[in-house]
Amino acid sequence: MVKADLGICTMATIAIVGAGFSGTLLALHLLRRCPASASIVLIESNNQFGLGTAYATGNANHLLNVAAGRMSAFHDRPDDFLEWLHGQQKAAPALRDCGAGTYAPRGAYGAYIRDLLNREIGQDAGQRRLRLVRGRVLALEEEAQGVTLRLDRGRQLAAELVVVATGHFPPEAPADIPATLTDSGLYQPDPWNPAAWADLDPEAPVLIIGTGLTMVDSVISLLDQGHRGPIHALSRRGLLPARHADPGLAAPPRPGHFPTRLVALTRRLRRHGRAAQSAGLPWQPIVDSIRPFTQDLWLALPDADRARFLRHLRPWWDIHRHRMAPAVAARIETCRHSGQLTIHAGRIGEIQPGNSEARVHFTRRFSRLPVTLDVARIVNCSGPGCDFDRVTDPLMRYLLDHGLARPDPLRLGLDVTVNGAIKNGQGEISGRLFAVGPLTKGMFWEIIAVPDIRRQCERMATSIALLV
Repeated sequence: MVKADLGICTMATIAIVGAGFSGTLLALHLLRRCPASASIVLIESNNQFGLGTAYATGNANHLLNVAAGRMSAFHDRPDDFLEWLHGQQKAAPALRDCGAGTYAPRGAYGAYIRDLLNREIGQDAGQRRLRLVRGRVLALEEEAQGVTLRLDRGRQLAAELVVVATGHFPPEAPADIPATLTDSGLYQPDPWNPAAWADLDPEAPVLIIGTGLTMVDSVISLLDQGHRGPIHALSRRGLLPARHADPGLAAPPRPGHFPTRLVALTRRLRRHGRAAQSAGLPWQPIVDSIRPFTQDLWLALPDADRARFLRHLRPWWDIHRHRMAPAVAARIETCRHSGQLTIHAGRIGEIQPGNSEARVHFTRRFSRLPVTLDVARIVNCSGPGCDFDRVTDPLMRYLLDHGLARPDPLRLGLDVTVNGAIKNGQGEISGRLFAVGPLTKGMFWEIIAVPDIRRQCERMATSIALLV
């Protein structure tokens, strides 16, 4: 169990705000690259370090969406996660069959990251190069000699550099959610909160807002707790994530070139995908072939093409790019075929809370037909929010309100440079404030999967090492 230093830190070279996956991984890479005189302080407001939301699940049926062979925390040790899994087989026999092409439990990956952090702490004993602080950063001030971070309980911490690694914003609630609905417990804004599905009648109908991978996890959780009642999932387009290709299938030829205009790129990928299917080959490797170049292509696309992609193509990219593990997809398909899970496409209109159920009115996409559902629980699985006007995180609110940071032009995250340096309200580049992980999505687009964040952390650690 990772233990936090609850004392007040008076000086640090690099402070990382957020000890989920992005922040923890950056700390590990900084320790490998920075000089011995540099110290790193990892600050986390939650109870556990090294656990992002995605990897905090205790459900063994919540699987990684990337094969285990590509999930090492270190580029130069590609088998590190696999070797760790094999070393856990005595303690966790279920992991004995995990190979490079299998999809391991996400909770196991969280344990892997925590174990790496614990090992660093053990090796660091006495040197104090890495310190953990449990607390919430409320504000920070740039000064001539560095940055002062102001924490809860009146504490403060001095650092030369600060990296913001607070991850995704919480899902945004549907418009006009009645306060009485939230107070009643019929509406749950956080699908990862244990209360989301607690005390639910196994026969009761439920509504999940969103039809992406978080919805998939929620359905798996419901099935695992023996839920037998109807499950409704609603999103604007009703798109369900595709499944990964079964291991061992032959891969089609990869595209040789990737155009840097959106229409041409889309046509080429579709053409190769159709050719693969016509030859009886899986289309998934065609999408995967673009992954090493996704950030380069995003940076090369004109601004108008990026905006057009977000308006029209993003939902279809998401379901083809962020796919379900085969075993998970099989359970979802079975649940749909049995009639227990129904996917709806439409827009929520009004929600009327009752004593034990809520009445949800929505309009079907295309047909515009009104539909009414009576459900005992509504859970928001619509994905990360991007509305900066509604962000409640105190540090993010402070940065935005005081002009120390600004949203990127597409309002996907913070406005940063390719090295992660934060731009202030006037567009000036900070030499002391950086961001890593999903907060930099506007610059890099693909920065939520482990391989992408790992590459970013390695590059950032290398550039920050030159500054300390």
